[in-house]
Amino acid sequence: MRDTEIIDLFWKRDESAIQELKSKYSGYCYKIAWNLLENREDTEECLNDTWFAAWKQMPPHRPMALSAFVGKITRGFAIDSFRKKHAAKRGKLHREDVCGEMAELSFSYTVEEQMAEKELVGVIEAFLLKLREADRDIFVRRYWYLDSIKDIAKRHGVTEGCVKTNLCRNRKKLYRMLEQEALI
Repeated sequence: MRDTEIIDLFWKRDESAIQELKSKYSGYCYKIAWNLLENREDTEECLNDTWFAAWKQMPPHRPMALSAFVGKITRGFAIDSFRKKHAAKRGKLHREDVCGEMAELSFSYTVEEQMAEKELVGVIEAFLLKLREADRDIFVRRYWYLDSIKDIAKRHGVTEGCVKTNLCRNRKKLYRMLEQEALI
């Protein structure tokens, strides 16, 4: 079923919308949550929360890209679950590294106060389009899918140090771009 048809089912409040959404995007959302949680029960709970949140948010929200919409919801629930579980623990996990790396950009929650989400998405999309394909894949794999440095290095056939350097350089480029746009 096409995304527009699934969205229409949500707008009609047809309960089959959830099943269609699960059928099409459960694998995609599972990967996003699993990369952060690495626990089947937590991942499945995160997915159930995602389907329910999609039901609550459509309508009034009509997403332009259903995959990005449910991916963002899943990612948010997975991050919340991870933070709750690991609040007292401070292990050297790649997920904590991701949070620390993105903290360098220092635009986490103040962005909403400075500009509409649409503008931020536009700036990030423009940034990603300027990157070479491999650099873009490394950046998205790390900060959207939350893949480990090791997995990204293996995927690209490079060393972990090469991936770390690539990510550091591209975070700095994004930071400069956000500064130029007066977003930070």
